[in-house]
Amino acid sequence: MSKNSSYWSANLRLVAICLVIWFVVSYLFGIILVEPLNNIRIGGYKLGFWFAQQGSIYTFVALIFFYANRMGKLDRKHDVHEDDE
Repeated sequence: MSKNSSYWSANLRLVAICLVIWFVVSYLFGIILVEPLNNIRIGGYKLGFWFAQQGSIYTFVALIFFYANRMGKLDRKHDVHEDDE
């Protein structure tokens, strides 16, 4: 496997993982599983409602930082990082 090929396959794998996590939190927890999750209350709010209103946003922001961190490591591993000057 060439250097570029292994880099891009690792990159696509990371993107797929992030998209699956975001899908599960936003679509499954916020729409499909909202009724069962609404039986659980945290701080007085129904958990399904919280995922639909806040959880998917918090997860998206966390995924941005996670992706940036992992891509930085991946770039250094494959020697395609920007020089720190």
